[in-house]
Amino acid sequence: MQPYWLHAYLLVYTPIGLFADSRVTTQWQQYVLGALTFTVLYLAALKAPKEQRVQVWTCVVVATCFEIFGSLVWGVYRYRLHNLPLFVPPGHGIVYLFGLLAAQTPLVKRHGRRVAYAVLAGAGTWAVLGLTALPIVTGRFDLQGALCLPVFAYFLLRSPRWPLFAAIFIIVSELEIFGTSFGDWAWMPVAPWTHIPSGNPPSVIAGGYCVIDASVLAVLWVYREGLKTIMARITSTIRPKAGPRILLRRESRSNSGELVSPESTSLIRLRSSGEYSPAASTTTTANSTSATMIQSDVIDQCPTKIITSPVRSTTP
Repeated sequence: MQPYWLHAYLLVYTPIGLFADSRVTTQWQQYVLGALTFTVLYLAALKAPKEQRVQVWTCVVVATCFEIFGSLVWGVYRYRLHNLPLFVPPGHGIVYLFGLLAAQTPLVKRHGRRVAYAVLAGAGTWAVLGLTALPIVTGRFDLQGALCLPVFAYFLLRSPRWPLFAAIFIIVSELEIFGTSFGDWAWMPVAPWTHIPSGNPPSVIAGGYCVIDASVLAVLWVYREGLKTIMARITSTIRPKAGPRILLRRESRSNSGELVSPESTSLIRLRSSGEYSPAASTTTTANSTSATMIQSDVIDQCPTKIITSPVRSTTP
């Protein structure tokens, strides 16, 4: 029982929650039930790997969009208070989590595809009964459920995620039978727009989750690819462009090739020894200027050779 405790927990909570909804009389009571169901889903999802948790919460959003269309727009089924109850979005998350966790169960690992064949046999039997024997009892001809069978069978037999669909058929069948029996919602005898007769509930309506699962994977793919594109553009925008590299190297004055006159050297020595005076500074500066001008003329005349011979002072 240990490997299946979470599945058993979800299977037990589902009919209890549906029965509680059948007894509420105001919407605020449905809000409380919805908050409780969100809490149950959150705690149960903690047992799943991170990737599966992302898929579960994405399913909550995607399935809610399908609920708005199916119930409020198309009107193929109606909830008891003619609204979209708050427990419905997390309820879809519970169904999806139940299916995702099925792949790791010992039953699936031990028997493999034989589990899929057994589930398909059950779904096919229900679909056939919905067209033959059940209309005598319920007064409903369930063509809509039978039309879902080929879609469900294709994904169950061809998809690598077949354990997901096999487990979803089990829990969806449970919640549909209890939900319609308690009067939480009801499927229309004839679907609007298509005019297809339907059972209450349709037999293989779990096939709709094949579309929901494909939508979840598509949304996640678009999100991840779009995020990669956005990050790549941001990175290429803020990355600095490659330019010429300028290497600065600090060299000593003696190796720099700079021409320094003896008078300039004398001025530096005077300042260092404390014998500096304004008069000496003026004279030395003038000598240094003259020496520099002479050295510049020499360098202009000999551009390929640096003259390092001392220059005599021109001071009278």
